[in-house]
Amino acid sequence: MNPRFRNVRRIGPVNVASYIDRGRNRHLAACTAPRCDFSAEYDSRAAAELAARTHRCSA
Repeated sequence: MNPRFRNVRRIGPVNVASYIDRGRNRHLAACTAPRCDFSAEYDSRAAAELAARTHRCSA
């Protein structure tokens, strides 16, 4: 089953979203810039937003 993303926020080129995985809240940060492969999952929303704010595209 695909996760249903909620509370989606854009910080620069990075989207931060929350979803529920196996009964636990998970948070995702993913860069939307072309040729940038950055994406990561975190246990806390604050960690995902910090990753989004400090991300520098390699593309």
